[in-house]
Amino acid sequence: MDGRQRIMTALNLGQPDTVPIWEMAYNESSIIGIAKHFMEEKELPKPKLLMDMSGEEKFRLIGGLMTLVKALDLDGVTAVSLAPRERLDKEHMKDSLGVVYHLSDFGEPYPVSGPIGDLGDLKKFKMRPPVDLDYMMLDVFRKAFPDRAIAMHMPGTFKLSWTLRGSMEKFLMDYLDNPQLAHGLARMVTDHCVGMVDTVFQKGADFIILEGDLAYNPGPMMSPKHYREFIMPYHAEICAAAHKAGGKIVKHSDGKLTPLVPDLLAAGFDGIHPIQPQCMDIGEIKKEFGKRTCILGNIDCSFLLVFGTPEEVKESVKDTIAKAAPGGGYIISSSNSIHPGCKPENYLVMVEAAREFGRYPIKIS
Repeated sequence: MDGRQRIMTALNLGQPDTVPIWEMAYNESSIIGIAKHFMEEKELPKPKLLMDMSGEEKFRLIGGLMTLVKALDLDGVTAVSLAPRERLDKEHMKDSLGVVYHLSDFGEPYPVSGPIGDLGDLKKFKMRPPVDLDYMMLDVFRKAFPDRAIAMHMPGTFKLSWTLRGSMEKFLMDYLDNPQLAHGLARMVTDHCVGMVDTVFQKGADFIILEGDLAYNPGPMMSPKHYREFIMPYHAEICAAAHKAGGKIVKHSDGKLTPLVPDLLAAGFDGIHPIQPQCMDIGEIKKEFGKRTCILGNIDCSFLLVFGTPEEVKESVKDTIAKAAPGGGYIISSSNSIHPGCKPENYLVMVEAAREFGRYPIKIS
């Protein structure tokens, strides 16, 4: 099997020849840190945010990502939108929808101001339609990797809605105080997402990874009742669009997602990522849901890939594969992404161990 076949077999709940290896995301500095093992440092840009890179530097960064995918023989790679972002000052930037973010040296930027303050703003607001340049990474990867699965990282109903509000707390309060605004926002962003779904599959994506955390470590951010009322119908539309286009769709969320998993599967998601080890047991998730959905992730990137020894990483991969891989329907990845704190050497050990222990039939005692 090639990588594309492995990942699509797993997403279809089948058993490939080996456990597929894939990541939702790599940070700019992580790409550079890993790629240095396979190419000259001078061929790579200096570590900085993508929006601060010149066109040449962006191409060199994407080249570094492509090099590490080939060198490590990963089964898939994720493309992201290259919609423009503008730096406002040292600590803030604005995206193409008018959302202002606070920048951090670690972790993703956090929205602090959005263009939708009330129903009046919503009625006047127009979503920026994607342009071809936004999909450049997807186009490049599809041509470069015909034998590997290409995922498209896409915004989802919940996160895009609260981002436009400028605050998750404001949007969650809308569920109680202003349900008309909450549904109106969800309607607008879902229509936008469905349009993106059609485009990304036309451009050759194999599956979508839909962003947007729904849970904290103790449990979901909203009750199952509120999920079913304010998010699930819109998720179902996005999933239906992906399936109509002949693709697969995976829901990403950190935190203890367990109470919402049955509803996510009912909405139509083909996979759940990343089964965060601090609050979810992948063996239990496999046992309860493994016949209904593909499971992705679980290798701890909060502590293990940051502070762990190579031996500890190898043992974790071995244990995770033993619990999640038997019978198929499992794709190994980190428990979120390969961020700046992850040691490149630990990631390399993770990939090597996945190849060592992930051959079917799984024979780990």
